[in-house]
Amino acid sequence: MKVNIIAASIFGGMVALMCFPTYAVDADAAKALAKGNNCFRCHGIDKDKDGPAWNKISAKFKGDAKAEEKLTHHVTAGDKVKFADGHEEEHKKLETSDKDAIKNLVDWILSLQ
Repeated sequence: MKVNIIAASIFGGMVALMCFPTYAVDADAAKALAKGNNCFRCHGIDKDKDGPAWNKISAKFKGDAKAEEKLTHHVTAGDKVKFADGHEEEHKKLETSDKDAIKNLVDWILSLQ
């Protein structure tokens, strides 16, 4: 009986893993996209520049169910952002339409907690 319970648990876990696809963040690709779009000019990974550090952005969105949606909008919409000195500028849009690359970048930023 004990063996059957263990086997059923293992099988159930395997089925659950197959039902929910996993997604691994490609940090190198995310950094390359950020570098190619000059994001590091205003953002550091763990250091504030003209814009907040990405680990602070990640912490801000922790627990927010719409974090990916909000950050994706931010990097693709060109909305105005306010700087510490009070001036406003349009946030530079990512120069790619590759949704997977954008998702990878956003997921990477959100993983920096």
